[in-house]
Amino acid sequence: MYERLPVFAAALWWGSLTAIGFLAVPMLFMHLGNPTMAGNMAAKLFAAQTWVTIACAVALLLLAKRRHAEIEEPWAQSGLVLVIAGLLLALLVQYGVSPRIVARQQIKLWHSVGTVMYALQWFCAAALLWKLSARRLSSKG
Repeated sequence: MYERLPVFAAALWWGSLTAIGFLAVPMLFMHLGNPTMAGNMAAKLFAAQTWVTIACAVALLLLAKRRHAEIEEPWAQSGLVLVIAGLLLALLVQYGVSPRIVARQQIKLWHSVGTVMYALQWFCAAALLWKLSARRLSSKG
């Protein structure tokens, strides 16, 4: 059971990024009709997504080394780079980029920066999930 937890955490991270960034937020702008209202709701969804990212990243960091183990889990060496990069990107978007968008400071620039950083976070989560699920498949024989 323990071996499956990192896959679950990575799947939750990647799935939530996908659902919010590529499904829920675009639907807000398509169906609410008011861009300001859609933007405010999108900001709340992205803030919630940041907390999901933090929870998944902390879980993955804790799962990288078994309790009282001498060595890290096999996936941890390269996987932790993806976890830390994704966490850092999420925090930078939430606390560095989002306030500038809300304040409407150079909105086109900061929206583009935030979009690129969100996409990079999505790729970090996807690469980690790919790595972890490939490890599970190869260990089955």
